[in-house]
Amino acid sequence: MIIEMLSTGDEVLQGDIVDTNAAWAGQQLAERGLKFSRRQTVADDLPTLVSVLDECCQRADWLLVNGGLGPTSDDLSAQAAAMLLGVELELNQSWVENMQRWYEQKQREMPQSNLKQAMLPQGAELIDNPVGTACGFIITHHQCQVLFTPGVPSEFKHMLTHSWLPRLSDGQSANVKRFFAFGLSESGIAQQLDELELPKGVRLGFRAERPSIEVKVFSEKSAAPHVEHLYEQIRGKLKEQLFSEDESNWAALVQKQMIDKNLKLTCAESCTGGMLASQLVSVPGSSAYFERGFVTYTNQAKQQMLGVQSQLLDNFGAVSIEVAEAMAKGALKHSEADIALSITGIAGPDGGSDEKPVGTVCFALATAQSCFTQRLLMTGRTRQAIRETAAATALDMLRRYLNNQPIWGDYDLIRRVQVKQS
Repeated sequence: MIIEMLSTGDEVLQGDIVDTNAAWAGQQLAERGLKFSRRQTVADDLPTLVSVLDECCQRADWLLVNGGLGPTSDDLSAQAAAMLLGVELELNQSWVENMQRWYEQKQREMPQSNLKQAMLPQGAELIDNPVGTACGFIITHHQCQVLFTPGVPSEFKHMLTHSWLPRLSDGQSANVKRFFAFGLSESGIAQQLDELELPKGVRLGFRAERPSIEVKVFSEKSAAPHVEHLYEQIRGKLKEQLFSEDESNWAALVQKQMIDKNLKLTCAESCTGGMLASQLVSVPGSSAYFERGFVTYTNQAKQQMLGVQSQLLDNFGAVSIEVAEAMAKGALKHSEADIALSITGIAGPDGGSDEKPVGTVCFALATAQSCFTQRLLMTGRTRQAIRETAAATALDMLRRYLNNQPIWGDYDLIRRVQVKQS
């Protein structure tokens, strides 16, 4: 199936508005084992729009057109569709009534300009929009089905989710299985999985999205008897670097494990500034296991809130496994948690030294019985990338602990400088 997308609007073409709709639509297609063969953007110019529509329809089976369905004079999509087909625009009375009800619910009078949004090409199939005033519609040209959608992201996503994607999925999409790995590079994963012999009707896809690498296995229905064996092979290749399957939200995965084991967690953060805690509490229900978090950015805060001794800070520095251990143990002492995670590091761009360059980050995972600490070097990254990778590393330590795996992972592109267990 050949699927293309055409985004419209001067503001999109000029960069005044970032085309997040196109990215989201591409992701939704990928979820179903489909993809766009082309995506392009065209200005608010009627002759150009009609010409590009005709070109796309000669290639594609489906064309997704986004934008240009509003009530203003520069909204040209319906008019362009009518010119493409050589038909007139006609008022769709049912949509007029729908818009009137929409405004009545908001206790407002519908402007006459909104009638433009009910003017559809003759013969077009109306597509409902329960969250806005711009209906969508479908026409057929050159054997290509063309779906016109509103540009407002919430309306666009609702229309695709409920009206378009189910049509595409009907007998067309492939099954998709996902594996999320942490600590391996994209090339490192590809090298390991290149050795696999893929069954007929199966292909692999890779996506690097900091801090993880996603491996997607697309399989046609005919390959169903063979894919489980392939999944086992992939698990064997990724080993302990396999963070999760199908669940892309690592905080949600950790939350389930913590709740299942009836454990409480606390965090003590320095260079990440609460990023780890923020990721954890973004998942509904996190209060069932996340007990409290400490953001101790300065040495004084580490001493006052966590009880880190000044002698440790003077002798080893704030970025050290000794201080990371003290932070984690202090978080346990000043909370009701069973497990504590701590992070302290140099995120840059300044503050590094020959002994501790930018990207040096120390971690600790402490329980009442033991404490695991490590010092890693994450060079060549931006400040944001160092902080994100550090938060992910702490989550990975917790995931490994909960799964009875070695706490210290074997990571690509991250150098381990020092480890300690007490």
